Amino acid sequence: MTRVPLRWLRPLRDWSLGSRMMVLFLGLLLVIQALAFFATQAILFDNARRSIADELAVGERALTRLLEQSASRLAEGSRVLSADFGFRQAVTSGDLPTIESALENQGGRIGASVAALLDTSFDVRVSAAATGASLQSAARRLGAQAQAQRQTQRGSDEALSLIAPVEGVPMQLVLVPLKAPLLSGWVLMGFSLDPWLARDLRRLTALDVALLVGSASGTSGTLWHAPISSASAAVTADLVKARLPFDTPTPNQARAVSAVLAEGEFGWRSVRLSAEAGAQPSTVQAVLLRSVDDAVRPYERLRWLFAGVTVLGMLAFAVGGALTTQRITRPVQGLLDATRRVGAGDYQTPLKGTHRGDEIGQLALAFEQMRGNIAEQEIELRRAAYEDGLTGLPNRLRFGLAVQEAIQARQAPSSGRGFGLAVLVLNLDRFKHVNDVLGYAFGDRVLQAVAGRLRERLGEGDVLARLGADEFALLLSSNEHANALRTAHAIAASFDRPLSIDEQTIDLGAGIGIACWPEHAVAAEALLSRAEVAMRSAKRKASGPQLYDSASDSTSAQTLSLLSELRRAVDQSELRLFLQPKVAFDDGRLVGAEALVRWKHPTRGMVPPMEFIPFAEETGFVRHLTRWVFEATVQAWKQLAERGASGLRISVNLSTHDLLDTELPDRLRALLDRHGAPAAAFCLEITESAIMDDPQRAQATLERLRAGGFKLSIDDFGTGYSSLAYLKRLPVDELKIDKSFVIGMERDADDAKIVRSTIDLAHNLGLTVVAEGVENAAIWNLLHLQGCDEGQGYHMSRPMPAPEFAAWAERWNNHSATGWGGLEVQPRAASAVA
Repeated sequence: MTRVPLRWLRPLRDWSLGSRMMVLFLGLLLVIQALAFFATQAILFDNARRSIADELAVGERALTRLLEQSASRLAEGSRVLSADFGFRQAVTSGDLPTIESALENQGGRIGASVAALLDTSFDVRVSAAATGASLQSAARRLGAQAQAQRQTQRGSDEALSLIAPVEGVPMQLVLVPLKAPLLSGWVLMGFSLDPWLARDLRRLTALDVALLVGSASGTSGTLWHAPISSASAAVTADLVKARLPFDTPTPNQARAVSAVLAEGEFGWRSVRLSAEAGAQPSTVQAVLLRSVDDAVRPYERLRWLFAGVTVLGMLAFAVGGALTTQRITRPVQGLLDATRRVGAGDYQTPLKGTHRGDEIGQLALAFEQMRGNIAEQEIELRRAAYEDGLTGLPNRLRFGLAVQEAIQARQAPSSGRGFGLAVLVLNLDRFKHVNDVLGYAFGDRVLQAVAGRLRERLGEGDVLARLGADEFALLLSSNEHANALRTAHAIAASFDRPLSIDEQTIDLGAGIGIACWPEHAVAAEALLSRAEVAMRSAKRKASGPQLYDSASDSTSAQTLSLLSELRRAVDQSELRLFLQPKVAFDDGRLVGAEALVRWKHPTRGMVPPMEFIPFAEETGFVRHLTRWVFEATVQAWKQLAERGASGLRISVNLSTHDLLDTELPDRLRALLDRHGAPAAAFCLEITESAIMDDPQRAQATLERLRAGGFKLSIDDFGTGYSSLAYLKRLPVDELKIDKSFVIGMERDADDAKIVRSTIDLAHNLGLTVVAEGVENAAIWNLLHLQGCDEGQGYHMSRPMPAPEFAAWAERWNNHSATGWGGLEVQPRAASAVA
C-alpha cells in the first residue's frame, strides 16, 4: 500500500493555535456553505425540471385545444356547404364546374387549404386545391373512420377529423357526409398547419413546437423531417438528428424528458397528431420544447445572492473569529508561560487573568490553585522523600545520605576525625505473626513503639532510621567494634522488656547485624548492605548481635564463585558422604549413624562444612545438597543391609528450605521406591529454628513425612526458642540434646541439670533422647546414669567415610563380651534413673 505524502500539511503544525483555529473554522464554514449552495442548486434545478414538465403538459392541452378549434371551424364550413341546396343539386346532376366553384368559394371563405368532394367510396371526384396520392390516402383514412363510425352509430352525421401529411405538409382534414336526401358523397376540407399554429402556441405557453412528419424506411425505423417549427433552425436540425423516440407513448407528466440540443438542454414532450403509428406509411408528431436554461435563468439571481451572502458571512466570521481567537489565545499564552515557570521550579509568581468570569478565567483560577497546591506538595514530597511517614524517622534514602555524609566528613583532610563508624541493622522477630494475629493497624503501632524505644538508645551524633517494614538502622559514631557490640547488646536487652499497647503485651526479639567503616566497607551503600548480611546471619544463628563476617556473605568476593563451584561439586562427584555412629547407652550396641557431607575440592582440598553449608542455606542451594545426601545415604544403607546390618537407622539433616518445601515428602518417597529401601530405616533431623520460621507449614510437612514412615528428630534442642506447646504438637520421635550442653555437663552443674531435665521431659513425652558431644568416658557415664537412650561423639568414633563404616560396625559388634567397643557399661542406679 502506497503511503500518500502529507508534506503539505506539515506547515500547519507550525502555525499558532489561533491561526489553526481560524483555518479550521473558516474551512468548516466554507464546507457548510458549499454544501448548502449545491443542495440549493440541486433543489432549484429539480424544481425547474418539474416546472418544465408541468409547462409541457399545459402546452399539450393548449395544442389540443387549438387543433379542436380549427377542426370545429372546418366542420362548420363543411356542413354549411353540404346543406346548400344548389351544391347538392349540382352534385346530383354531376355539374362538376359548379361543384368545384362551390368548393373553392366555401374553402376560401373559411380559409381552408383543401376542399374536395368524395364519392361514397371515398375517392376524390372534385378538388379545389391539392390533389394527388397523399390527399387520396388521407381521404381513405377518413373514410375508414367514417365507415367504422357508421357501423357503430347508424346514420350519424358527426364530422370526422384527421391530421395527416398531404404532399409533405401536415394538414388538418375534416370529413362531413353529403345527403340529398340519401348519402351521395362526402365533403372534405382541410387546413395546412402553417406556422400560425406554432406562433399561437408560443404566444399562449412560451413553448416552442415542431411539427414532424415521419415516414417508414424499412429497417431504419421512422425517418423524420420538420416542415414547421417555431424553434431555431439549429435546434430543429438537432431535434431531427437526435432520433428521439417521438413515436413512443406520451411521457409521464410529473417529470420532464430532456435532451441536449444545439442551444443547450431542452425538456420535450411528443404529441401524436396523426393516426396510430404503423397504420399508414407516414405520421405526424408535434414536439413541444422548453429550454432548461431559460427555465433556470430566473434563479440565477438567487444563486448570486447566495454566493454574495456566503462571501460576506465568511468575511464577518473571519473578523469575529480573529477577535475571539485573540481573546482566547492570549490567556492561553499566559498559562503556557506560567507552566514553564512552574516547570522550572518557580512556584511564587502568581498568574494573571484570574479575575475573568468566563471559562478562561476559571481555567486561570484553577491553574493558580494548582500552582499553590504544587508548591505545598513540593514541600511535602521533599519531606516524604527523606522521612518515614509512620514513625517520623529518616527513611532508607536519607539514612544512606547520612552515612555517606559521615564518611565524607571523616575522609576530609581538615576534619581531624580519624575514628570510624558503625552501622547497625535491626530486624524484628515474629513481627509477621503480630500482623497476622492482631492486624496491620496494631502492627503499625508496634513499629512506632519500637522506634520510640530505639530513640532512647541514641547518643549524640547518632542517626536512627526505618529502612522499611520491620527493619531499622542506626548510625553510630564509634571507633571500636567493642563499643558497637555493647550498643547492639543493650538494644537487644531492651527487648527483654515486653511492649504494652492497649493492655496487650507483646514479646519481641530482634536480629542485629553490625558493619564498621572502614574495616568492612568504604562506601555507604556497601556498608549498609554488609550490616544487613550480618543481621541475617544473626537471625539465622539466634545467638545475639553479629559483626559482619565475609565468610558468611554470599555477596563477598571470596564467595562470589562458590555457588557455581557447589553446582560443579554435585555434578562431578566432589561431595563425600561421612557417617558418625550412634550407640545405645544401656548395652553399648550400635543402633545407627548420622549422615554428614564433606566437600573434597580439587584445589582447596577438604572444605569444612561451615564454609559452604551456611552459604548453601542462604542461597537455597541446600535443597540440592539434601537430595544428594539422602540418595547417597540410601545407597549406603543398602550396602550395610547386604552385609547384615539392616537394623541400623541413619539420620539425615533437613534445612529450613527443605522443611518448607511442600514437595519434599513426595520427592523422598519416589527416591525410596526407586532404590527399594524402607522409610523406617531413616530418621530426619530438623532444628528448632527451622520449625519456628513457619510453624504451621513446617508441622504440615512433618506430619506428611511421619505418615510416610520416616522417624523424626529435633536436632540441637535447647539452642532455639521453641515453646513446649509446639514441642507437644510436633509429630517427632526423638530429641537430640545439643553438644554445647553435653560437653559442659562434666564441669558445669547447670548444664548437667539442663541435660537431665531435657531427658526427663523427652521421656515423659514418649520421645527417645540422643546426646551429641560424648567426648570422653566421664560424659558417657553421666549420660548413662541419667537415663539417656543414645549417644554420639568422638568417644565412640569420629565421622568416617561411608565405605569404611561397614567394617567399623563389624569390629564394634564383634568385640569381646567384657565391653562393647572398649566401653565399660555400668548398671544404672535407681536414684540416678529416677
